[in-house]
Amino acid sequence: MARGDGSGARVRRLVVIGCGYTGRRFVELHGAEFDAVDATARSADAAAKLEGVTRHVFDGGPADDGLAAAIAEATHVLVSAPPDDRGDPTLRGAGAALAQANNLAWIGYLSTIGVYADTGGAWVDETTLPEADSERGRRRIEVERDWLAFGADKGVAVQVFRLAGIYGPGRNQIENLKGGTAKRLVKSGQVFNRIHVDDIAAAIAAGIERSGVGPIVNVADDEPAPPQDVVTYAAGLIGVEPPPEVAFETAELTPMARSFYSSNKRVRNRLLREGLGVRLAYPTYREGIAALVR
Repeated sequence: MARGDGSGARVRRLVVIGCGYTGRRFVELHGAEFDAVDATARSADAAAKLEGVTRHVFDGGPADDGLAAAIAEATHVLVSAPPDDRGDPTLRGAGAALAQANNLAWIGYLSTIGVYADTGGAWVDETTLPEADSERGRRRIEVERDWLAFGADKGVAVQVFRLAGIYGPGRNQIENLKGGTAKRLVKSGQVFNRIHVDDIAAAIAAGIERSGVGPIVNVADDEPAPPQDVVTYAAGLIGVEPPPEVAFETAELTPMARSFYSSNKRVRNRLLREGLGVRLAYPTYREGIAALVR
């Protein structure tokens, strides 16, 4: 297809599968770079909240005619839907439509640094063998491999973005402090990488332009830091007392929350910076939280 301005360039059509927090932000910041944007949500109510896109409901069942038609014309597909206990819902429900998409040039899959095992705080990078400590992480590893295999079979570039802990507008320690939900958990030696959602969007956009980089790219900030330090810093910026420190061992946590502390590693982002050429707007939590306060 050609653009309507007669330039002869192919129409760029983006389909975002699982358009949640990160997908919506990418569309907000970069959606104008595409001629058309389609996005899915798991329910009609969630889909109704999506703005500036053609909406579809998709829960991992067979893609309906509208979504299949959008995928058939897609040049770029961003997959943000997590795996379930049956594998990847996108490949399961929309794999046939993707296999028949003749215009497809790029697929981006949003994964997690949770695929890396505990290293006791040592550094990992894209060459580190993923050996997840949790069932969730193991599912992610399997799905990453499935997407890379799909791309190889179809001859389409696939990039897997392994994301650190996501924060940004509406999802950050400032909001937690104001809402009374912030906790200052202390586990000796524990650090986490984080990443601002706008920097994720920049990484995805760069990946589209440099689709040969990777195919695995860690999307993380420059400074893995103890979680309690982030809470203390955020509290200081808004002039409130931080919550008291609580020892991780005695803290009341859900099994999910406790599982995040089972893996301690530092994640390098050299490929993000040097391969994709991304200059992080928020290289540490300090710049990111300060910007959110402003």
